Amino acid sequence: MNLLAYPCYQWFAECTRPARAWAACMRVSMSMWPLSTSTSPGRTLDAWCELFECCAFSHRRPPFGIDAVDVDGATVPIVEHAAAGTPFGTLLHFRKALPVARQPRVLIVAPMSGHFATLLRGTVRTMLADHDVYITDWHNPRDIPLRAGRFGFDEYVRHVIDFIRHIGPDAHVLAICQPTVAALAAVALMAAGGDPAQPASLTLMAGPIDCRVNPTKVNALATSRPIDWFARHLISVVPSGFPGAQRRVYPGFVQVGAFMSMNPDRHASSFSDLYYERAKGDPAKADALRYFYDEYFATADLTAEFYLETVEKVFQQYALARGELTVGGQLVEPAAIHRTALLTIEGEKDDICAVGQTVAAQELCSGLPPYLKTHHVQTGVGHYGVFNGSRWESQIYPIVRATIHDNEPYDRTAGKTDAATGTRYVTLHALLAARMTGDYRATGELSPN
Repeated sequence: MNLLAYPCYQWFAECTRPARAWAACMRVSMSMWPLSTSTSPGRTLDAWCELFECCAFSHRRPPFGIDAVDVDGATVPIVEHAAAGTPFGTLLHFRKALPVARQPRVLIVAPMSGHFATLLRGTVRTMLADHDVYITDWHNPRDIPLRAGRFGFDEYVRHVIDFIRHIGPDAHVLAICQPTVAALAAVALMAAGGDPAQPASLTLMAGPIDCRVNPTKVNALATSRPIDWFARHLISVVPSGFPGAQRRVYPGFVQVGAFMSMNPDRHASSFSDLYYERAKGDPAKADALRYFYDEYFATADLTAEFYLETVEKVFQQYALARGELTVGGQLVEPAAIHRTALLTIEGEKDDICAVGQTVAAQELCSGLPPYLKTHHVQTGVGHYGVFNGSRWESQIYPIVRATIHDNEPYDRTAGKTDAATGTRYVTLHALLAARMTGDYRATGELSPN
């Protein structure tokens, strides 16, 4: 265990805090005197101050800042509500403040990978138009006292199960990146136990279900060292002065630094653009870059046990893909899933979870009939483009929305009557389900036999 890493980082952060505060004050002072930023030297100084101010990690969760969304052409206010919670995470509900037509309930399972759940702000905002959205809002371990206990892979899965149960039967689960393994495990355990709260659908996006397929640099790094090496070199302790002091963690600043090292040229170019756009007096692009890095540099630690168990089980042992994953001593069997529709989505240019790693879930869920399985590969997008940005909104989200609504119980009611025409019709899902069970009574149709 690297006992000095976190205290040294924190010491450096505290030493540079006054200088960053001075830079921020300088920018505020200049903004109050317009003449100072109307000249090239003034804008250059402003750009330098901003660059210095923002080049630092923070450890506070930014606000989601979703005040309202458009629902069927009407602006509906959004109120954040903590529906449930533990010391390690909150089930955050984005409740609509005005009455709207009934919408499918969706749990977005956010990754615990160095950032806060607010990194999925764009995903949440898009989903809110057509869904009743919840998200796993994981807390920063450096703010969680030791007396709260451990939080490993098993505890993560149990949290997901508990949150699904709190939302209620036939909800929908959407897991992004790292937690796809935990989400699939949670649904499989619920199915094996006949849990009445099993979700109606499970969407897995850009996740490491089977890292043996098309291994990336991330996968190569995970297998290049034994797990003891990760424990000795990457695990540190939260320094004194924080509620979680002495808790063993994988520091978030290490994880984000590792992400940045994968694309150093891109980040260097972004900081250069931030400086030059601000210096030349064109704030639009500079503001967008500053907004991105304020979010990107908001880091959250991972508990040591969760990080090490995830690396070992998911990236080194491929336990789920090999049928060897256990949670609380119980074997995880995706084949036990029989009624939860499965959608897997991958990005063509994903350099973190390559094409083929997520679709592996389709084969593991061998108990599902083909009509409950869907897979989509989005061309032209990398890892983050799968769940954020223009391609997500225009091409990926419609597929996610269709899958959720096609498997929503009140949308797939066997026999329906159109309110306008009085015509009775039967959904495809109802007919397929009737064919599977031999029970055609709910459809209002006669058995073909």
